Amino acid sequence: MRIAVTGSIATDHLMSFPGSFTDQLLAGSLDRVSLSFLADRLEIRRGGVAANISFGLGLLGLRPVLVGAVGDDFEPYRVWLKQHGVDTDSVLVSEEQHTARFVCTTDRMQNQIATFYAGAMTEAHRIDLGRVVERVGRLGLVMISPDDPAAMLRHTRACRSLGIPFASDPSQQLARLSKDDVLELIDGARWLFTNEYETALLQERTQLTTTEILRRVGCWVTTHGAAGVRIQRDGHKALTVPAVEVAGVVDPTGVGDAFRAGFLAGTAWGIPEKCAAQLGCVLAATALEYVGTQEYRLYREPLLSQLRFTYGVGCAAHIVSHVRGLS
Repeated sequence: MRIAVTGSIATDHLMSFPGSFTDQLLAGSLDRVSLSFLADRLEIRRGGVAANISFGLGLLGLRPVLVGAVGDDFEPYRVWLKQHGVDTDSVLVSEEQHTARFVCTTDRMQNQIATFYAGAMTEAHRIDLGRVVERVGRLGLVMISPDDPAAMLRHTRACRSLGIPFASDPSQQLARLSKDDVLELIDGARWLFTNEYETALLQERTQLTTTEILRRVGCWVTTHGAAGVRIQRDGHKALTVPAVEVAGVVDPTGVGDAFRAGFLAGTAWGIPEKCAAQLGCVLAATALEYVGTQEYRLYREPLLSQLRFTYGVGCAAHIVSHVRGLS
C-alpha cells in the first residue's frame, strides 16, 4: 500500500534548559510573562511532522510520498530524505519564503516550550493532491498531518472526492482551527491520531463526547507518553498497548511522529492493530534515545528483540517477513 504524508517540513532548533520551567512561573503574575531560559545545548536538526513520519516509513521500506511546501534552502534536506527512502518529488518549493522553523526548549522534566515559524508552509494550500495521484498512481492512504490549515482542509476534501482513505492528525493546529474545520478534518477518517492533551482540546473544539467522535471516525488512536497507547472504535472495547520502557530519555521531540510511522507501516502491511501499535511504540522508544527527530536508526534484530522482550513473540512473528530489508 502506497502512503502519502501531507504536512509540515521544517528545520528544528532544539535547546536544553537544565532547570525546570515551572520554577520560574509565579502564581498571580502569569498575565505578564517575560522569561528567559539559559539553554546549555543547541542542536539543529531536520524536522517537520510530515517529514518525520515519512522518514520513519522510509526506514521501514514503504517509500512514502512526502507532500508539503518548502523554501529554496530545502535541497540538502531533500537529498537526505531521498537517501532514506522518501519520495520528495511532490514537494512544492516556494520562490519567496524559507522552509519552516521549529524552535523548542526542553527542561530537565521533559516539559517543552516551542515556537513554530510557518514560512513556506503557508503556500502548501497550492498543492493539488490529484496531481500527486497522477504522478505516483493510486494511493492506499493519505496521512494528513499538521500543515497550513487551508492545505489540511483542501487535502481532506481531495481525499473524499478521489475516494482515497485518509488519516487525520490535526494535533498542533487544533488551537487555530474552528469547530467546523475540525469536524471536516475528522469526519470519515480511517484513523484519528491525538495525544492526551490534544484529545481534550479536540473535544473542547468540537463540543462532542468521545462516543460522538468515535461515530465519525474509523479508529481513534491516542498516545499517552509513558502510559502507552489507547485504541478505540465505536461499539468496541478500548485496546490499551503499554509503552516500551526507556532507561535514558534523551529528547522527546518527534516521538509521536515515530509512533505514527510504525503504526501506519503495520497497518499498511495488514498486521493486527495491536501489533501495529506495538511496532509504533518500539519506534517511539528508539527515537527517544536520540537528539533530533530523524537521527534514529532501525536494525532488524534489535527491533525484533525489543518487540519480543516487551510484548512477546506474537507481534515479532507478524512483522518478521516485512523487515527483511533492514540490516
